Amino acid sequence: MSDPATAREQVSVTPGPSPHEVRDEATRNELRKAAVWLGMASAIALIVLLIQPLLIIFAGLVFAALLDGGVRLLGRVLPIGRGWRLLIVCLLTIAFLFGTFYLAGVQITDQVMQLRSTIEAQIGRAASWLSSHGLMPGVSDLSGMARQALSSVGRVTSWLGTAAGAITSLFMIMVIGLFVAMDPHIYERGLQWMIPAAQRTEFALTLRRMGETLRRLLAGRLLGMAFEGVLTAVALWIAGVPMALILGIMTGLLAFIPNVGAFISGALMVAVGFSAGVHTGVVAIVVYIVVQTFDGYVVIPMVAKRTVDLPPALTLGAQIMASALFGILGLALADPMTAMVKAAMERRAERLEEDGATPSED
Repeated sequence: MSDPATAREQVSVTPGPSPHEVRDEATRNELRKAAVWLGMASAIALIVLLIQPLLIIFAGLVFAALLDGGVRLLGRVLPIGRGWRLLIVCLLTIAFLFGTFYLAGVQITDQVMQLRSTIEAQIGRAASWLSSHGLMPGVSDLSGMARQALSSVGRVTSWLGTAAGAITSLFMIMVIGLFVAMDPHIYERGLQWMIPAAQRTEFALTLRRMGETLRRLLAGRLLGMAFEGVLTAVALWIAGVPMALILGIMTGLLAFIPNVGAFISGALMVAVGFSAGVHTGVVAIVVYIVVQTFDGYVVIPMVAKRTVDLPPALTLGAQIMASALFGILGLALADPMTAMVKAAMERRAERLEEDGATPSED
């Protein structure tokens, strides 16, 4: 029998299960919430630590999308297996690069050396003129500022600072892209396996949309690069500007990065033009303006209708942030990243419209 004094005493009992009662549903819910937050924090820390390898893997996926686009295009005219079409695309690419640099190798090498010395001389003249008018620090102070700025570059971009690192990274990108392009469905199935079964259909549709967007973007970039490079080289050669071939090749390569690449190629073109005289420099400026105007108002709108329509301000903002965070590799991959994110968000908006949950109806 219980003690009457104990029965009359009022006590306060804390409700709810204790932390060690894992079998309780409320405890398991709290543990799941804590695991989600801990996983997100760990994932962010892991991304920060492994950002450079992740960028190399993403560059390999971009290269795989480029090869896959060529394989799909070749499949429209050659009804053969995918492996044979991929082999033909790789051989054609190697033959084009080898033929270009073999036929014009000596000329390109000479023009590269001339371009380097010309740019260094023009920068020195410009810096001296500005320093003499008090518009900027002296050349020695400018060199010290440049060394200080380069020494402050973070660890993120230091891994690609050497030629050996760049060559190794390029080789890894090509190998990853080649393996993925051989059979992309294997990796797609692997990604789907990591997604909950209820969301796999939507994930597959979003992934396919992102792949199509990336292929269209790269096709448009290649077309624009080829057109801009050939047009620049021919126009400079007709105008008598020195080193027209190497300037055309560099303009075509830099066209892969919109806005920033056009500015850099224009600066090189003008510097080389003024190294041959004031008249040639003015002609180089005219050629640059004509090529960029024609490319901006004729070529890019025509290509954008069949590829990805990225707003210029969005593209430039993404390039600025990617270059500040990830260096030159991030700058080169800013457009593919932006296009894929845009495709995923558009697919999400379409899904909301299909479910009747648009923001205007809420």
